[in-house]
Amino acid sequence: MPGISIHAVDVARGVVATGMRVELFVLTDNDRHLVARGTISATGTFDDPALEATFAAGPYEAVFHVAAYYREAGFVLPAVPFLDVVTYRFGIAEPRQHYHLPFKFTAWGYSCFRGGA
Repeated sequence: MPGISIHAVDVARGVVATGMRVELFVLTDNDRHLVARGTISATGTFDDPALEATFAAGPYEAVFHVAAYYREAGFVLPAVPFLDVVTYRFGIAEPRQHYHLPFKFTAWGYSCFRGGA
């Protein structure tokens, strides 16, 4: 099944990142265009029907609002957080394939990769 799936896990607390704001953009020569905007669900996934489409080959960008997530969860962060908004640029080479994007993070670091889901 083609499309994109995004899964976000707060590894510092060992929980899925319920409520984290996420956006997905397609990148063009001089701009970016919004594909989907929303929050991570209670299952840890970014559930938006737009992500079930077949995406054209090309560059994309997922944006994760890390500092806002921690602040909304009641954590005290510095006025200038170490991680505020994380931008994850990736490419789709094979539109018929599914692209699973796990995002594992803390307030101090993160890991992004193409998963096998």
